[in-house]
Amino acid sequence: MQKLYYENQYIKVFTAEIINILEVNNEFHILLDKTYFYPGDGNQPCDTGYLESIPVLRVYEKDGSIYHVTEKKPIKIHKIKCSINWKNRFDSMQQHLGQHILSSCFLNLFNGNTIESKLGENYCTIDIDKIFDMSQVEESEKLSNKIIFDNIPVEFIYPSKSELKKLSLKKTLIKASEQIRVFKIDDIFITPCFGIHPNSTIEVQLIKIIKWENHKNFTRITFLCGKRAIEDYFSKDMFISKICTDLKCDKEEALVKIQNITQDLRKTTHENNNLKTKIADYEIQNMINNCDKLNNINIIKSVYDNSDFKYINLLASKLTSFQNVIVLFAIKDDDKARLIFMCSKDLKVISMNSLLKDSITLIDGNGGGSDFSAQGGGKNTSNLDSALEYAFMKIKNCLNSK
Repeated sequence: MQKLYYENQYIKVFTAEIINILEVNNEFHILLDKTYFYPGDGNQPCDTGYLESIPVLRVYEKDGSIYHVTEKKPIKIHKIKCSINWKNRFDSMQQHLGQHILSSCFLNLFNGNTIESKLGENYCTIDIDKIFDMSQVEESEKLSNKIIFDNIPVEFIYPSKSELKKLSLKKTLIKASEQIRVFKIDDIFITPCFGIHPNSTIEVQLIKIIKWENHKNFTRITFLCGKRAIEDYFSKDMFISKICTDLKCDKEEALVKIQNITQDLRKTTHENNNLKTKIADYEIQNMINNCDKLNNINIIKSVYDNSDFKYINLLASKLTSFQNVIVLFAIKDDDKARLIFMCSKDLKVISMNSLLKDSITLIDGNGGGSDFSAQGGGKNTSNLDSALEYAFMKIKNCLNSK
């Protein structure tokens, strides 16, 4: 069959004849006499589109033939209209050429070889066999965009064996049994490649590196090309504009204002924590004065609605820093119940761990801890009072038996 995507990668609509249809697992694998649908490879995704009005789910190559997979069997056989999803096709072309350009810059500037590349649906990555700092990454990005702006033609050549020897290609990438298709950007970059790309670097429009991560032996570069990079810019610009509107400042002042707000927030949080500690001290004394007392032991039980767990935990810790105190606290949120059981270190009347595990079954929960402190949670918020009353009665019975 004729693989026309290498001859003209800009064809979006064409006619072809169906020469075979295979049914496999309730899907139809359709072989045409010619196609512009790209079957994809390990790096660049395959095309999708339509055969007449039937969606093409995926395209693949097997034994030199290209199959177009659909869920519905075509009615027409002769002169069927085929259309490629151009938005996805051109996006993958931009990302693929952008990857080659970015790889060439890391190679030419810093002798960094691309050991792996991935063209994802949302972003792309390349792994370079060196560790880079911010200035090197920025330099590679700037050079990449200069190459785009220079509008350099992209070439593909099919060299003979003798011509291959003169090219500086990695031998590991070349298989003796296949015709090598070589991708070339002037004298900037040359590599074997069976993907499809735009005709010129300027069609990539823009390359933007959005993240880089240094690993043990390589750097992973995450980047966007073309429309993806432009949309990312507009999205971030809208985000910055909203921040500036809310802060009532321009872009240059925004970072300073955010830093000041962050410092104020830290200060306020610190002051708030100090106030909570002071309030807890007053609340503690009031609790001890008004709690149940059994055999000279203060038993404090309470249910809190939608309260700060850390603050309630702080109260329990402060209360049990006194002698002869047992705390039975419950916190009720919209869809969750929590128990906090604690006792003073001088008390060995009953294990808080055992007490909590017995009581928490009443709220369909689980948890645990030590003899002096145990916590847990459950789903039955309506039974919290019963859980605390059960724990209180168990302590009472334990004290009366001594």
